[in-house]
Parts: sequence; structure tokens; C-alpha cells
Amino acid sequence: MAAAYSLTSSRGATDGRMAENILYFARLLRSAGMTVGSGRVLDAISAVKTLGIGQREDFYWCMFALFVNREEQRELFDQAFHIFWRNPRIMDRMMGAMLPMVKVERDEELEEMSRRLSEALGVAAKSEVEPATDEVEFDASFTFSNKEVLQEIDFETMSADEVEQAKQAIAKLRLPIMNVPTRRFRQDDGGSRIDMRSTLRASLRSGGGISIKFKKPQLRHPPLVILCDISGSMSQYSRMFLHFMHAITNDRDRIHAFVFGTRLSNITRYLSHRDVDVALDKVSDSVNDWSGGTRIGGCLKDFNNFWSRRVLGQGAITLIISDGLDRDDADGLAWQMERLSKSTRRLIWLNPLLRYDGFEPKAKGIRAMLPYVDDFKSSHNLNSLMDLSDVLSRAAA
Repeated sequence: MAAAYSLTSSRGATDGRMAENILYFARLLRSAGMTVGSGRVLDAISAVKTLGIGQREDFYWCMFALFVNREEQRELFDQAFHIFWRNPRIMDRMMGAMLPMVKVERDEELEEMSRRLSEALGVAAKSEVEPATDEVEFDASFTFSNKEVLQEIDFETMSADEVEQAKQAIAKLRLPIMNVPTRRFRQDDGGSRIDMRSTLRASLRSGGGISIKFKKPQLRHPPLVILCDISGSMSQYSRMFLHFMHAITNDRDRIHAFVFGTRLSNITRYLSHRDVDVALDKVSDSVNDWSGGTRIGGCLKDFNNFWSRRVLGQGAITLIISDGLDRDDADGLAWQMERLSKSTRRLIWLNPLLRYDGFEPKAKGIRAMLPYVDDFKSSHNLNSLMDLSDVLSRAAA
């Protein structure tokens, strides 16, 4: 790959290697898991040629507008842009690392690099090197290891391939929520209650003879309400949880999905689309507070005031997915949690912070929410989502 990645401020920005570098940058984004087609690359070259790049910030937002179409792609694009255009020697250093007996010094920028981005850079570097006679194994993910089982890997540290595998696994996930009795009845000879209506109808048909009929309550799985945090502190996990919410929404009826950051948004009808990409695109277009602050108390107040009576009937189970970090300093959060807990059959809280062995509920938001939660579980990998099936089955029993 060409080594001239530094950004120039010439009006004729597409002369020389600028167009070529935009192409390489698009390849890097594509390798990292973003959807970047050739049409967007041509649009980017044309845009730079028309607008020029007098300032780095203008160039950044120009590329951002053309290559980013989902909120969850923002952080990955930001890392890729600053590494690709600010550090022109990073590719050379990675290519040099592939040679035997050469040590590569890591700086802070590489240490904090997204795993998907680091693997994409590794693939890009390998593609430009002539194959040697002796096979050389190179781990382009720097400090990461691929030996862990997929189910145990934290969503935050997954590579692009592992993210795709996790999405496929989540798409097949089924939640065996046990059935609960409703207030409706059905005829059953072994039932414990007499069905007077059926008994009288049978008596009329038989000319006066009485044949007692019995009935028992109908069974049906309770509604499941999901409240998912999409604030900045949850950005690495909300992407996977949206796939999880889409999978279970298309698996059964009476699923109500909400996302919240600084405001509450009902996304149930968007997730009902069978195609997950179309569904998430619709969600991305309809929600405006991605990766921002968190107003858990205010959002729960909106839910309790405007949605609880609509969706929490018939013994609904409520699932909250959040780290409990509230920007409003937990104002009114305890009252709203108490109100929510009294309106639902069971309140389950999935918190990715539980992945830490030394976790302690020190944040005010977490301390305000915990007393009203029936189950407090981790939600940082596939195993934690699979364990949720046991919790739901027990909750609905």
C-alpha cells in the first residue's frame, strides 16, 4: 500500500495520490466491517475535488457524510480516520512487523485501537506484501488473541469476523418464555371449573339431559418489554442488543422494544421487519439520541406515564439493558423504578459492567435501581444472553 497518507491542504486535492489514498481508506473501512461501495468512493473523490480540503475538520466531515450511514459506525470511522490520515507511517510499521526478527514498538494510539480496525489494518498491510518463500505467521491484532471461544468474548473487544459470527448466533437465539394462565378459559373435560354456558348448550341439544362441561384457563406466554440504553457509555453493546431485540421480535408476538438515551423511543414496529439490515436502518433514521448522554429517570418517567398501561398488561416481563450511569444524577430514578417494578410481573436488569470481577454499585443510578430489580445479570457476551433464557423461564413460571 502507498505510504503517502498524510493530508495536504491543496485545492487540487485529487491530484497525485489523494484519490488513491481515498480508495485505500475506503478499503480499510470495508475491511473493518463498514458498508462502503465503489459508488461512495467515487462520490468522495468528486466531493473533495469540488470542495477542497482547506482544513482537516472539513475533510473529516466530508468523508463522514459519505461513508457513515449508521450511528454505531461513528466511533470506528473516527478511529480509522485519525490513524489513517494522521500517522502516515503506521502501515510501514505494520509491514515491517511481518518480517522475521523485527520488533515493532507500540504507541498509545495502537494500544487503544479497535480490534476490528486493527485487523483491517493487518489485512491491508498483508495484501501489499509479496509472498515469501518461508511462511511467516503474523498476528495483526497486536495484543488480542483469537484462541478464546466466541461465546466468552466480550462484545466490546470482538473483531469484525467475530461480530458477524455473533450476529448469526443471535439471529438463531430463542427465548423459551414459559406460558402463564390468562383470564380467558377453554373447554377441558379435566378442568376444575364448571363451564355453565357449554353445559346449558349441551342440555338444549340433548332435549333436557344434563351433561356437565368443565373448563380451565388458557395459557399464553406473557408480553416481554425491553428497554435498551443507547447512550455513549453503552455504544459498544447497543449494536449487538439491537440484533438481539430484532431476533426475539421476529420469533414471537407481544414483544415491545424501546431504546433510550436522553429520550425514549418506541422501535417495535421497525424491528418487526424481517430483514435485519432494513430494520436497523429504520431504527437509525428514527432515533436521534445515539451515543449521547443518559437520562434514565426521565426516560422511565415517560415510559410509566405514556406506555406502561399499554404494554405491561397480562403479567408482562420487563427487561432493562443499561449500565445504570445516569447523567441526571439519579434524580427521581428510585421513584420511577419502584413504580415500574409494581407494574410488571418481573423486572430483570442486564448490566455489562458486571463483567468486572470487582464490580461495586458505587454510581448513584445503580444504587437507586438495584432495590427494585428481581434479577441482576451481566450482558457482555453471548453466554450472558443465552443464560437469559433460564432467567425468563424461571421468571414466568
